[in-house]
Amino acid sequence: MVGEGPLADAWVRETPEEKAADTSLGDLLAEVSQDISTLMRQEMELAKAELRQSATRAGKAAGMFAGAGEAARFTLLFLSIALWAGLAYLVGQGWSAVIVAVVWAAVGAILYFLGKNELSSLRGLTKTAETVQEIPGALKPGKDTP
Repeated sequence: MVGEGPLADAWVRETPEEKAADTSLGDLLAEVSQDISTLMRQEMELAKAELRQSATRAGKAAGMFAGAGEAARFTLLFLSIALWAGLAYLVGQGWSAVIVAVVWAAVGAILYFLGKNELSSLRGLTKTAETVQEIPGALKPGKDTP
């Protein structure tokens, strides 16, 4: 017969009320505790991933600022050489140093603005903050979880 035997139970699903009646309070609390523990571990992993991403972007920005500082140093060096050579010869070799200095100034400006944009785009742990705010609502009675 279809409705008898060990396989018949596999086709019947318990309703939440039946499951609650068959499960002890200790088992329910253990299940909730395990779910909360899993949720906290997942939140920690999300926070770690976001921190790694932010640290990488901050490192790139720091490298760009370092490049901008180095370019500024070269700008001062070549402007000093250009001024010296320009005053010494009034025309000629000094202008080539000015051209090199202008190129370094452009490189420095570009690196500075790229670094500034990279830092301004950092937003912190946005995903972790959003999901942590959802935890209290998920723990309220009567709230179905996906």
